[in-house]
Amino acid sequence: MKIAFDVDVIKDLGITKMVHQVADWGYKYIEQSPHPQINPFYKHPKASREIMTEYKNALKATGVEISSFIVVYRWSGPDELRRQAAVKNWKRMIEIAVEMGVQVINTELSGTPNEPEICEEMFYRSMEELLPIVEREGIRLEIQSHPWDFCERNNETADIVKSFRSENVKYVYSVPHTFFYDNGKGDVKSMLEYVGDDLSHVLIADTMNHTKHCRYIVNPPGVDAAVHQHVGVGEGEVDFTTLFKTLREMDFASRSWKVGGESIITSALFGYPEKMKYQAVETRELMERELLGKQGG
Repeated sequence: MKIAFDVDVIKDLGITKMVHQVADWGYKYIEQSPHPQINPFYKHPKASREIMTEYKNALKATGVEISSFIVVYRWSGPDELRRQAAVKNWKRMIEIAVEMGVQVINTELSGTPNEPEICEEMFYRSMEELLPIVEREGIRLEIQSHPWDFCERNNETADIVKSFRSENVKYVYSVPHTFFYDNGKGDVKSMLEYVGDDLSHVLIADTMNHTKHCRYIVNPPGVDAAVHQHVGVGEGEVDFTTLFKTLREMDFASRSWKVGGESIITSALFGYPEKMKYQAVETRELMERELLGKQGG
């Protein structure tokens, strides 16, 4: 199992300092989430020769590796021109992943819950074009549903993933999306077990249950917003005791696939960069302790 750190919260440090900071916090792997100089949200990947050379040099100097890229594109419409542009972005991002020796790309369903049928059709249209490329290049494409995607439910998204019957398509369980995944129940055990053998990646952060009265107060009343957080473990309401117990029962830490290798668990803490100097280390030690039986320093 690869234990990674999502660098979104420190992306403003610059490439070299960013990589060195991850190494200083004791991580061996980086999850490279959208970065304005590499794989920006929705836009065509940048990743100039200079930036990627700097990145490779920093990785070499620290011994850190990239476990995975995260990309977010408008590949499920509902606008066809935007979908076509997203597919073009995807093709370039696959080339960059191959260049960097990264075999895992994780992503979101995207789209909009207001037009789920159209968006699902667009998603499958994009996958029809992209899956042969993903399989040819040996990429493990991992899919999660995100709040405000055309599908926000765990089990339904797992069914979509399983529908491809491909060793190259797996599932990401994002813990801070837990209460969107089952409409506020937070039954992590049931949801993880439903995904079963297709679970290849878990994102660790806590969140409040948005379905509870006054957990969030958004004005004006009735605003259609999908609000959640990526805060430190214990700062929200996710049942982490059951979550880690279930992952142990599923032997998640020992999982490995022909495509993309080991399972991945990622510290995905955003919003409080001032806390990272201790939360990044605490979260790594928690994952090591709960899933590898390793005691922290």
